[in-house]
Amino acid sequence: MSETRSADVQAPEPNYDQLLRANLERVFNERYAVKRTLALEELFVAEPVMYEPTGIVRGRAAIAAVAGKLLEQFGPTFRFTPIGAAVGHHNLGSLRWQAGPDGGPVAVTGTDVAEVVEGRIARLWVLLDPPSA
Repeated sequence: MSETRSADVQAPEPNYDQLLRANLERVFNERYAVKRTLALEELFVAEPVMYEPTGIVRGRAAIAAVAGKLLEQFGPTFRFTPIGAAVGHHNLGSLRWQAGPDGGPVAVTGTDVAEVVEGRIARLWVLLDPPSA
């Protein structure tokens, strides 16, 4: 018979789909800075890190600023939309998404990959798909 060691006992898995969809909707689609800040406080650890193709972003305020600049840059109807359900295990989750103007063509697709600590995003990798030919 095998023994169960306390180190092998895992905490329940977080709801990756709920967490990563909330990140898209409440952070990266949120046009009101105050609401975006409140969402970051709820969804992210105190000192999160986001890895983008162009750099590393540290802290909730910096992530909020990046999200706000993206929305400003791409116009009033630009939004991120999840593709399917997020998957994950052992505190690592991923969610595919697409983005573009409402009712318009898809401008970019990618995947968010998140390390989750105690139910909150600690590190987030934004992986962009190569442009279609």
